[in-house]
Amino acid sequence: MKGIILAGGTGSRLFPLTKVTNKHLLSVYNKPMIYYPLFALKRAGITDILIISGQGHAGHFLELLGRGSQFGLNISYEVQEEAGGIAQALALAKDFAKPTNDYDGKICVILGDNIIQDDISDAATSFQMQPRGAKIFIKKVENPQSYGVPEIDGNIIKKIIEKPKNPPSSFAVTGVYMYDNQVFDIVSSLKPSKRGELEITDVNNYYIEQGSLTYDVMQGFWGDCGESFDSLLTAAQLVQMSELKYLDEELDISEERLHQALRGDEKVDVQKEMLKKERTSRKYLMENNLL
Repeated sequence: MKGIILAGGTGSRLFPLTKVTNKHLLSVYNKPMIYYPLFALKRAGITDILIISGQGHAGHFLELLGRGSQFGLNISYEVQEEAGGIAQALALAKDFAKPTNDYDGKICVILGDNIIQDDISDAATSFQMQPRGAKIFIKKVENPQSYGVPEIDGNIIKKIIEKPKNPPSSFAVTGVYMYDNQVFDIVSSLKPSKRGELEITDVNNYYIEQGSLTYDVMQGFWGDCGESFDSLLTAAQLVQMSELKYLDEELDISEERLHQALRGDEKVDVQKEMLKKERTSRKYLMENNLL
C-alpha cells in the first residue's frame, strides 16, 4: 500500500502564522505537524508516500523532509494549484497510485492536519485482505455536528451526513481513509458541492452504496489541528500527554520510550484530561452561559 498526505489549503484560520509557511509545517508540541501523519504511515509499514500541498510555501516541505531517506521513507510531491476540496486534491495522486505488477493500487490517505494516536498497522493489514472498497476510521466525539457523521446500523454504516444539525450518532469520520484504486474513477464522476468543492464524504458514500466500505473505531486520541488556534493548542496538549512526544528525528519511538510512556505516572487518559481542561476554559463557560 502507498500513502498520501493531503497538505493543501491556505491555512487562513491560522493566519498570520501561515503567512510565512504552510500550515502543516507549524509546530505541534515539539515536532512539525507533518511529522505525525508521516509517522502514522511509517508505523503501519507504508513507506512510499506522496505529499500534496498547495502552491504557497510548497518548497518548505522539500527543505524539511527532502526525499525522506533520513526517515526510511520515499517521499514525492505534488502541488494542488487551486483549492477544490479534499477529493479534488486526491485526484492528483492518480499516477502515483497506478497499479503495477507488484502493487495493487491501494492507498492510505491522511489529512495533513490530523494527528492520531492509534497504530493503524492491523487496519492496513485487514484492508490489504479486503477484496475491494474502502475503510474509514471513526471516533466518538463531544461535538459530532461539526464533522461528517456516520449513521450506523449494527456493524454497517448506512450513510455519512456532513455536519448534521441532528447527528445520527456520536461518532465523527476522521481524516484517515483507505481506498482501492477505483477511488480515482469515483472522484472523476463527482459534481462540486454547494461550496464548489469535490467532497470526500461523497466518495465515502459512493463506497457505502456499493456495499464495500468497512470501518474501524479509533481508541486513542484524534487531534484536528487546522480548525483554529484552540484546536492547534489542544493537539499539542494531546501530544504532550501521550507517547507521541517521544517521536524522534528519524520518525521512530524507541521501545524504551514507549514503555516509559505506558507505565506509572505517564499512563494518562488523554481524552478525559482534555475534557477537564475544555470544561474549565473561558470559551466553554461563555458558550454555556456559566460566566
